[in-house]
Amino acid sequence: MKSSIKLGMIMIAMILVVSGFSPIIANADASNKIEKIEQFVQEQKNISKIPGISLVIVEKGKTVYQKSFGYADVKTKKPVTDETLFEIGSTSKAFTGLAILQLEKEGLLELSDDVQKYIPWLKLTYNGEAQTITLNQLLHHTSGIASKSITRIPESNADNALELTVKTLLDQPLNRKPGSSLEYATINYDILGLVIEKVTKKPYDMYMKQHVLEPIGMHDSFVGRHQVSQSAEVATGYKIGFMKEQAYTAPIYRGNIPAGYIVSNTNDIAKWMNLQLSNDPSHAIDNQVIQASHMPDQSIAPFDKDTYYASGWAIMKKHDKPYIYHAGENPNFTSYFIMQPDEQVGVAILSNMNTSFTRAIGQGVMELWEGNKVTNNHTDGYQKMDYIVSIVCIVGGGLGVLFILFTLVIVRNLAYKQRIWTSLNVKRSLLLLILTLLVAAILTFTIKAPKIFLGVPWTFIKVWGPTSITAFLYSVIALCLVFYMFGLLLILSKKMKLPR
Repeated sequence: MKSSIKLGMIMIAMILVVSGFSPIIANADASNKIEKIEQFVQEQKNISKIPGISLVIVEKGKTVYQKSFGYADVKTKKPVTDETLFEIGSTSKAFTGLAILQLEKEGLLELSDDVQKYIPWLKLTYNGEAQTITLNQLLHHTSGIASKSITRIPESNADNALELTVKTLLDQPLNRKPGSSLEYATINYDILGLVIEKVTKKPYDMYMKQHVLEPIGMHDSFVGRHQVSQSAEVATGYKIGFMKEQAYTAPIYRGNIPAGYIVSNTNDIAKWMNLQLSNDPSHAIDNQVIQASHMPDQSIAPFDKDTYYASGWAIMKKHDKPYIYHAGENPNFTSYFIMQPDEQVGVAILSNMNTSFTRAIGQGVMELWEGNKVTNNHTDGYQKMDYIVSIVCIVGGGLGVLFILFTLVIVRNLAYKQRIWTSLNVKRSLLLLILTLLVAAILTFTIKAPKIFLGVPWTFIKVWGPTSITAFLYSVIALCLVFYMFGLLLILSKKMKLPR
């Protein structure tokens, strides 16, 4: 009997000891993950040249990790904090998609409706024939609108900028038949934003603030930069240029707000992810609407491996687990949100630079939080382009200096009568024609190349590309002018013959 009591007491003691150590073991595991995450983020930040990063992880309704890295403003050394505001880019689309689904639930529209029911003048054609485009097709990027329509979005801060943006489509034919396949076109969501205005009789920004952001407690988030006013919390935006971060003030595209210009911080984005993961304590938005926004269109082929598009979210199957994610990219800001609904885990990263590293860091953080390994081998297209263009600019600058020196030598020789002006003969006229045609051809090719090879104008590349791209364009023009001046002086003058 005594031995049984002793055995029982020992077992109870062992259970208490084990249970006492369990939180320590759990905390040690979390600490190990966090240490790896911080090391990974810092390494990737250094490689990518991103000035500032704000990161948050939620799990089962709680914020389990939140940290900021680097600067909101490099010049003043102002650090990023949890309150720092970033443009979130195309992760804004999920807000617009949610608002459309809310309006459907309220009976104010149907996803199967023709968009012309709300915007009668939006008549689009494919192969010369008028087409019906539904709200559902706009949500899922199957409208047939071309991706490159983004290049036509006008710079504007006007109250009617949204309508001006949508009207740019009137002279652009569809790129494919509506409903046939996916072509990601950011302007799909600008159209949906205009539909929201028509249905609610309110400006898009006001409606979204009142009916989406405020109800779920996103009080520090804004619908467009114009709502932020002069908040000191807004981060400075950057682009890569000459292999380092360069502060860049992008044009205002108020007509693109529904697709890419929500302004927020990680405190509010944590609330947004908890809402998506059915952990919103406010219950301000019907969970059925949230779940409906995660339903992808599987009537068409996936746009990536086991990945389909829903209402502002990409839905992916990986290792037999579902993931909900989206990236956001603006000219000088990027974001990435990824969630695993089974474990109710979400990761969000906001950065103040246009770079694909933001997406790679977000994916890597999720992998590390799930206990997986991450290989640090990501490369960024903008960074590669900047490196090549920077080298070309340096070489071009060297050539420019040489031609300037050669030109100055000719001018000096003319001044000292070592060279004299001469009239054009047939040979010199032919050389002048060749020189003029050569320089004109180089300038024309340089100006037309983006349109020929990429289908976009220089104005678009100057906004979205590295700052070194703009320097390259001006360098080519300057080099051509200097070279032309040198050639012109060479052709129109000759060496003075010395007397015998």
